[in-house]
Amino acid sequence: MILADVMDYREAARRRIPRFLFDYVDGGAFAETTLRDNSDRLNDVRLRQRVLTGADHVSLAGTLLGRETAMPLALGPVGMAGLNARRGEVQAARAAEAAGVPFCLSTVGACSIEEVRKGVQTPPWFQLYVTRDRGFMRDMIARAGGAGSDTLFLTVDMPAPGPRYRDKRSGLSGGSAMQRQLGRIAQVMTRPAWALDVGLLGGPHTIGHVSSALGSGAGIDDYWSWMSNNFDASVTWDDAEEIRSLWPGRMVIKGILDPSDALEAAARGFDGVVVSNHGGRQLDGTLASIDALGPIAQAVGDRMTVLMDGGVRSGLDVLRAMASGADGVLLGRAWVYGLAARGQRGVEAVLSLIAAEMRVAMTLVGVSRLDQIGPQLLVSGDATQVPADHLTDRPLPHYEMG
Repeated sequence: MILADVMDYREAARRRIPRFLFDYVDGGAFAETTLRDNSDRLNDVRLRQRVLTGADHVSLAGTLLGRETAMPLALGPVGMAGLNARRGEVQAARAAEAAGVPFCLSTVGACSIEEVRKGVQTPPWFQLYVTRDRGFMRDMIARAGGAGSDTLFLTVDMPAPGPRYRDKRSGLSGGSAMQRQLGRIAQVMTRPAWALDVGLLGGPHTIGHVSSALGSGAGIDDYWSWMSNNFDASVTWDDAEEIRSLWPGRMVIKGILDPSDALEAAARGFDGVVVSNHGGRQLDGTLASIDALGPIAQAVGDRMTVLMDGGVRSGLDVLRAMASGADGVLLGRAWVYGLAARGQRGVEAVLSLIAAEMRVAMTLVGVSRLDQIGPQLLVSGDATQVPADHLTDRPLPHYEMG
């Protein structure tokens, strides 16, 4: 099939990987209302198209959290992403490095941070969950530092897991152990390319960091059990600040939807926030990320870096997010679709596509640099009203009809 946009890569991924993996990446919590809203509400953002602006030589270059980037995005952390292609997180990190953007590794990735670090020149960022096992957390912080990571993303929006019914239906988490295992085997048999590339040649099939807590031989079912037992709803801002004190580099709070929480993060010395509803995988019916972004950016945008994830599927979406107040975005599902479809080449293609889309979008709204992107690009109120700075007392020209 011809892969023209990110959603084409989604379809290619669906055809290539087993259903239990695709549904894990693609699905959300409860009725998946917020999952859909993330994309739908981004699509509702209207931009002001301008003409004759001379917006030539568009540059996407900038800086995110102290790191120079070729475009204003990073590959965000996605659990088990490395199972979508052989040693998948390593391939994705290489693609990100080739594109000049950061890669953030999940605590529950298939590949360890040490393995990813060996595969690239630039150390990855690292994402950490708050777990009951504080010793595990301290070990992860030490390992991230040892691998050269300079930025830690602390995910705080999972005090309890959201119900993900697609995972139950697919056999990833629902049914008896035997039902799950037989169901997954049957699905793998229908995906021979993945079965060879990942199933036979892509081992070990573990959750890289969690395997240190579970021991060798642990499988997906053991991972789910460990995670379920380690979610910690008792965590407070004091705990987050204590974790901050253990990390010498930049630290970002991921999972903020309320301006009050963003202000608290700024007051506690964090360097940034990610406006995120966990990709619609936690509280269904909460705000879409793009709807939460504006008030948060207004509250803390002059004090810390504000990133957004959720629903970003194109370079146009990146522009929409930045015009709404974000300094940049984290890609989630978009890069995993590329990885699942075509490995490293797929991630590189997705990033190239998003860059090309963003350049076109910037040209059509009349800007050529990231620092020119702002709320003035958004259509608000009466779209037919002439902006005040364009009003003039000059009389309209009069033409004689010959």
